[in-house]
Amino acid sequence: MPTKYVTADVEVEVDLDDFDDDELIEELDRRGIDYNTKGVDADGMRELLEKIWLLRREGRDYQGSLDQLIYGILGKLV
Repeated sequence: MPTKYVTADVEVEVDLDDFDDDELIEELDRRGIDYNTKGVDADGMRELLEKIWLLRREGRDYQGSLDQLIYGILGKLV
């Protein structure tokens, strides 16, 4: 009887906390992904950082702007 091969797509839920940072960075490097700038508007983030700096110097609330910066760079909500 001849052997037949099939291809199957499988979805697996993975917790990224199970991997250390070095392993994740190595995988991104292997894939050729620039994890520092991909999809990030560097000028916009620098302007936002400067806004946070000014608000902090003036003793004003900067939490909302800081949340925007975190989301803008990491893509994660606080």
